[in-house]
Amino acid sequence: MSQEFSLTDRLLSLWDHLGLRAAHIGAQLPDEVAGLASAHPERIAGLMISEAIGLDPAPFRSVASRLWLVAGDCGMSAKVADSVAPLLPGCRREVLEDYGAPMWADSVSDHTETIVSVLSQLSGEATTPGELSARGSHAGVDYEVQGAGPALVLFPMYLSAAQWSAALPELAARYTVILLSGRHLGGVALLEERALSPSYAGMVKTLFDTMAVRPDETLLEVGCGPGALARLAVRHFGGANPVTAVDVNGYLLKAARELARQDGLGAEIDFRRGDAERLPFADASFDHAYTVTVLEECDANLALRELRRVVKPGGRVGIIVRAIDEPHRWRLDLPAALREKIEAPSNLIGQRGVADASLYPRMRAAGFETLTCFPMLASHNRWDGPFWAYQEGRVLGKLTAGEAASFRDALRSGREAGVLFMSAPHHCVVGRTPGG
Repeated sequence: MSQEFSLTDRLLSLWDHLGLRAAHIGAQLPDEVAGLASAHPERIAGLMISEAIGLDPAPFRSVASRLWLVAGDCGMSAKVADSVAPLLPGCRREVLEDYGAPMWADSVSDHTETIVSVLSQLSGEATTPGELSARGSHAGVDYEVQGAGPALVLFPMYLSAAQWSAALPELAARYTVILLSGRHLGGVALLEERALSPSYAGMVKTLFDTMAVRPDETLLEVGCGPGALARLAVRHFGGANPVTAVDVNGYLLKAARELARQDGLGAEIDFRRGDAERLPFADASFDHAYTVTVLEECDANLALRELRRVVKPGGRVGIIVRAIDEPHRWRLDLPAALREKIEAPSNLIGQRGVADASLYPRMRAAGFETLTCFPMLASHNRWDGPFWAYQEGRVLGKLTAGEAASFRDALRSGREAGVLFMSAPHHCVVGRTPGG
């Protein structure tokens, strides 16, 4: 099945391949199941969406009576669930007490008992499949099977299919659990899609050019995720620079290795497990290093000190973070009040992370010299891609019904005119390590 097929097409083909007339579903990213819910609601027996930070209620109206929304009592996901639930009559809301973790947190591990309880209460009639192979791949979607009983399909949480691990033993005692993964799902799909934007890639290439990397000098990426930017680095520098890429998430690293292999770059990048706050390298191990939209989620000051430590004297370190101190523009014809609400950035930042102009003095405080500071916009206009759907859902999740209708009308007009895009601001900086 080629890249032109939608995720909904892939899922329908997978359902048929596995012999599922209908299945229960557990997911975190609503957009992954929105097409199935709106166009083929009969294929969904019951649905749990957990800790969503954006949710367009419209596609889920036909399955509202068999939908559970699970979210904390504070934070972005709580606001989304509280605003969306009244727009989906019949849906049920399960509150995780004293919980408001960011979307990359392990909510299943943190609240295993509650998640299992909700999934056990899904009441629609799901197919009990015949004997299935333990693992396989179909229509570009990888799957693993365990347990017996009615089918429960688990989509990856934001970072990993493995984030379901804590709940799997109990769920497999009740259901045939089908755990999905692959490049078209979860955070892998979002990050890969984001990197396809010409202006996003252009922003990263500008960072590379500002770093002035010479042939044969070694390059480290911290927080590589599925490896889209590491592959971009190899291509940008013509394969002339050894690239090492680290990430704390083993699932994303597995995806990164496979995607690099598929792109013919498997031998060009050394992917390793590594934490930005405790890099597994000796002092002065690399000529240069960079990290893109990672310092929002960790102890930014500690990560900056680690980057300085592992880069040789006179080497350069490039940093890009999202900018929540600037509006996120949508090219839409909207009333001023609605525009202000839509363009307000999401505060998806870790407790010690950085996502504003304080990045620049933090670089200086960490000991970097001769800073080059340059805020940039990255624009996106792939309306049918997962990254766009995620951003659209994030906006719709905080609008009233009337506001959502106005927003959709403006989106439709923009698409028809062919001039629709959104722009996300970023803070970028390149600094030089002392000495050398």
